[in-house]
Formats: sequence, C-alpha cells, structure tokens
Amino acid sequence: MTSNEIRQKYLKFFEERGHSVIPSASLLPENDPTTLFTGSGMQPLLPYLLGEKHPDGNKLVDSQKSFRAEDIEEVGDNRHTTFFEMLGNWSLGVYFKKEQIPWFFEFLTDVVGLDSNNIYVTVFAGDEANNIPRDTESVEIWKKIFEEKGIEAKDVENAGELGMQGGRIFYYDAKKNWWSRAGMPQNMPAGEPGGPDSEIFYDFRTEHDSAFGEVCHPNCDCGRFLEIGNSVFMEYIKTEGGTFENLPQKNVDFGGGLERITAASNNNGDVFEIDVFKKIIKNLEEASGKTYSNAEFQHSFRVVADHLRAAVFVIADGASPSNTDSGYITRRLLRRSVRHMDLLGITENTLHKLVPAVVENYKEAYPKLAEKQKEIEDAIKKEEEKFRRTLTKGLKEFEKLAEKKEISGEEAFILFSTYGFPFDLTLELAEEKSVNVDREGFEKEMEKHKALSRAGAEQKFKGGLADHSEMSVKYHTATHLLHQALRDVLGSHVFQTGSNITPERLRFDFSHGEKMTPDEIKETEDIVNQKVKEALPVYYSDISKEKAKEMGAIGLFEDTYGDTVRVYGIGADPATAERSEMYSFEYCGGPHVKNTSELGHFKIKKEESISAGKRRIKAVLE
Repeated sequence: MTSNEIRQKYLKFFEERGHSVIPSASLLPENDPTTLFTGSGMQPLLPYLLGEKHPDGNKLVDSQKSFRAEDIEEVGDNRHTTFFEMLGNWSLGVYFKKEQIPWFFEFLTDVVGLDSNNIYVTVFAGDEANNIPRDTESVEIWKKIFEEKGIEAKDVENAGELGMQGGRIFYYDAKKNWWSRAGMPQNMPAGEPGGPDSEIFYDFRTEHDSAFGEVCHPNCDCGRFLEIGNSVFMEYIKTEGGTFENLPQKNVDFGGGLERITAASNNNGDVFEIDVFKKIIKNLEEASGKTYSNAEFQHSFRVVADHLRAAVFVIADGASPSNTDSGYITRRLLRRSVRHMDLLGITENTLHKLVPAVVENYKEAYPKLAEKQKEIEDAIKKEEEKFRRTLTKGLKEFEKLAEKKEISGEEAFILFSTYGFPFDLTLELAEEKSVNVDREGFEKEMEKHKALSRAGAEQKFKGGLADHSEMSVKYHTATHLLHQALRDVLGSHVFQTGSNITPERLRFDFSHGEKMTPDEIKETEDIVNQKVKEALPVYYSDISKEKAKEMGAIGLFEDTYGDTVRVYGIGADPATAERSEMYSFEYCGGPHVKNTSELGHFKIKKEESISAGKRRIKAVLE
C-alpha cells in the first residue's frame, strides 16, 4: 500500500466508529513556547486531554504532521526520520483499553493486511516508587485477541536481558512503556498528564545483529522489530506534592507512524523504500550516477531524502532558514543535505530541484505545499547558494589550520559554529591530509554550546502559555489586541505569522514589508491601551467554519481547523454579535482573560525585521 492509501483508510476506519476527522495542526505550535515544533499528535490536543471541551466532540481522529529536531543525528539508518506523520485517534473520556486495543489490531490486520503472526506487543510493568500499578488489564485484552487468531500469547519480563523467551506480550518499565511529554514519571512537572502505554511492533524476521546486544527483543535496535503504533492510556496527573492522581477523565491518545505502518505493509523494514521517498531517491540516483542499493552511499541518500522532505514541510508552515529558533533547524537540515549531496558527487545547486518530488507525493493531503511550492524552492535555492559560499570560506580556514598538522577541539568547533563547517567534513578532510583532530575536545566544546543553548531556552521559554499561568494568559489576550491594532494602523495586509509568549513578555510576528515608523509604533500602543481602558469583555464561541469565515475571523491557523471552530471576540459575543460590534475577532483555542481591564499598560519594546516581508514586535505589560 502507499502511505496515501493507508492515511485515507485509517481516517475512514475511525470515522466509521464515531470519530470526527480533524485536520493536522501546523508544525509550528500555536501558543506553546515550550517547544519549537509540533513533535507528536497529542501536543495540539493537550488542553482537551486535560478536560477542555473540543469543538468537534470527544472522539477524534487525524494524521498530524510532526517534526523532531532531536532525531537529526539519528537519520541514516532504515527507520529514523525527522519529519513524519502520526496517525492519531483520541477518546476524551469516552472509551478506553477494551475498545482501543482491538480496534487498532483490527485496522492493522483486516484493513492494512498485516500478518498477525508478525505482531508483538509491549505493556507497562508498573512503577513501585510512584505507586503506579502494572497494566494487567491490557495484557488480558491482548491475550484474548491473539487467542482468537490461534496464536499463543505468553507474557514475559526482562526481555532486554533474557531475550524473547517465547513471548508475545512483553513487560517493560517506565523508560519504555510510560508516556508523558516530560518522559518518565519522576521527570514530570506538577500538572503534567501521562499514563502507561501499549506499543505494537512488527517483526521483519531478519537476523539479529549482535552489535546491538547479546539478545534480541521487541525494543532491540538491530532492525528486526519496528514499532508501528502506541496506545497511551492517559489517566494520571502529577500533583504539586509529587504523587499521582487519576485524571477527571480517562483518555486514549494513540499515535501510529504512517511511514512505519506503510513499510510494514510492504514487509520491508526500510522506511526509505516506501512511496513518499522513491521519487526523491530516484532523482538523486540520476543526478549522482550512484544507486541507493550501494551500501557505501545509502546513508547519504537517506539523509538528503529525509532532510529535504522535512525542510519542505517546515518552510511551508513558516520556518524559513534563519539563524534563530525554528529557522535555525531548517538551515541545519538544508546544510546537512548539501553536505551529503556533495558526498554523492552532486556539487551543483540542485537541492531546490527536488522539491517537486516532495510536493507531488503530498499535494492531495496537504494542498498548501503546492500553493507555496515556488516560495519553498526559492528559500531552499537561496540557502544552498549561501552555504556553498560559506563552505568555500570554511575550506580556506581549514587549509590554514591543517598546515600545522593538528586541529584542536576549539578550532574544529570554530569551523563548525563560525563557518558552518560540519564536523564530519573536518574529520574526512583531515584524514586525507594526515591531520590530527581533537575529537574529544570538539565534543566538549559542543557540550558547552548545548548547555548554553539549553539554559537560554529554559530562560526564554520559562513558564510558557502551555501552563496557563496568569501572566501568559494576559499576554495571549494582548496579542489579539495587538494583531487588530496593527491592521488598523498598517493595513489589512497584516496577518500574524507566529507568536511566542512567556510570563515576562510577548513576541508577535506579522506580515509587513517595511520598518514601522515611531509614529506607527506609538499609534499601535495607544490603540491597545485604549481598548484596555475601555474594559472590553472577552467571549468565545464554537461556530461553523463557514460562519466564522463569513463574519471575517482572522488567525494564523484558520486553514487547519475542522468544520466547527472556536473563535474569540473582544467586545462582544461572536455567537450573537455582528463583526462590527467586536474589536478583535480571531480563530483561537484560548485561554484568555475575561476582560481587557485585567491587562495593564501595554508597551512595545522592539520592532524588527526577521525575514523578507516579515516583522517582529516584542512587548510587555507594565
């Protein structure tokens, strides 16, 4: 099957079982400054998992675009990708284990056609330290399912040490079978939801590679087993005292890797041989004269195919290459792609020419890619040209350092950080010239750099809107006033392109081609403060998408909402008012203050350019 076929069949399967199909959220999270990208299906739905009512009901299904920057270095094997689609279905307090587990098994075996004999599952072994019991209920459900297929379903423990032991169901601890955004129970902050999970693995029946351990088991990384789905039973929340309590509602949060399920349906453990990568790799083969099947070049083929696909999607959602935040990750993806194209012998500016191969695969499911194809191609072309110039400078600097036949860790790091010179390139060239490179010293410099970056991120994202703190909520409402004020002052071409909110300040990105004048900044401030002074009430309503459009609602994420949308009106209730009665009227998931009088005095601290046609405002409430 193709990934398009599996995506469609999955959505239809759960729609037939009473689920509302909701569109994918943006890869750039709305109102969540704790992370640069949407990295899981549950991330956009967190408020609803905590009890807020979703406008489309309490049974939902989607295919969520996801990106995990931490997997960049992992790409190159047969299973890791930075961008992926997460098939997801949710029960917000309606059904639980006895419905979820059989449904997904039925989808895999009866719809996708996977062989039941190749399916193995894992469950939560419990956590005594946190007084969380083992998940025996899931074990009993799985045993019944396998028995109906005539398969013996023995449950075993300690598979990491003892191997398969003839098992079909495997107990693992919280490192493997517990899910929360913060990881294991002890790492979770107060107020964070989580729960045990049950993962499904597909067995490709390949030989075990002892380089990955003496014994093989479902969580082994040798390539025999591939995780294709994970049902999280989100039923706990961590208290201020560090203990765990039951959530008011028991939720199901399922995530299944579309690319991995597609690979399993083809009985081929290499995700880079599924349909979405084939055309990219074929184009690379033609340009390089090399073949993907050649093990010497396979790593580079995979890196370019993955990174290009990811870059196309993140640029489409607003993360153009830059030196900061999500744009820096886009730049890193493209520069690594250029580096690996060089290794394939493709030294001309051709990366942007591969964009149509990505768009062609996804234009039906994600039409925005086709709409923005020219913009995406231009951004990639410009970045490739810039990096090739940077590489030229880096090579000159490398030649100087290589003369003394020794490159220190600090020098190698300067090549990387200042000249954008990948460390593996430094090593490769050094080997050719018999130059020693202090690897350990470089790694120490990298660790120092990462520590500084983490500390900066923690400071920058401290107490973001995701925790609904009082000041974050105030700043969130202030962005709505600012958005409308900018449109009043600069014109109706102004639209929000991103935001980042902490309890200390707001950051608001918007479309506008020129630097704001001091008078324009002052007028914008005055309008916002006037609306604060007017003590306008803030209302929300769930209305049809058509009605919202008809009434003129604006917002960054309007194209990702379903048929029913949540809109916020400042000044009047959108359910009953005319647009003219509301000062601000936006698509938004909340939360907000009840009245603008709660905000305080609004002050713009900085207005600057972030890229062509895009500006950024930083402001505070005093």
